[in-house]
Amino acid sequence: MATDHIRYDVLARDALRGVLRRVLTDAAEHGLPGDHHFFITFVSTADGVKLSPRLLAQYPEEMTVILQHQFWDLVVTEDRFEVGLSFGGIPERLVIPFSSIKSFFDPSVQFGLQFETTDGAAAAADEKPEAPVAPAVALATPAKQAQDEDAPAKPTEGAEVVRLDRFRKK
Repeated sequence: MATDHIRYDVLARDALRGVLRRVLTDAAEHGLPGDHHFFITFVSTADGVKLSPRLLAQYPEEMTVILQHQFWDLVVTEDRFEVGLSFGGIPERLVIPFSSIKSFFDPSVQFGLQFETTDGAAAAADEKPEAPVAPAVALATPAKQAQDEDAPAKPTEGAEVVRLDRFRKK
């Protein structure tokens, strides 16, 4: 088999992470349009991830956050995003590098991306080729939660943390 000196797999992965970066940047600048909301699963112990010890103890391998109504101070940079969320009534600040993200899903339009995560993405790219990364449509639609439309959003209420596996067909 020929050696891929161009590294199409790395280029494709980076391009898809660029989609995620762009979507989060737009959400930071303009808020979430329509019914859009995001399920973002990441490796909780990956390099650069910053979680409180309480959250890390609760989610020692991976964690899924939902950006919908109750998040604040979303900041997006070239290599990560930071966001404020409340867990069990306790506000937390999370720092999530794009390289730690395993999946992104917007159930409002059934759009999802899955990523091979890497610790030290540049080192891994030089050492071991990854499988090509392509957009993946989620296998199931999350059940819509009943929401009281008259109730105002309160950032002090707990955000729901779930594993994306809950929504996949077994």
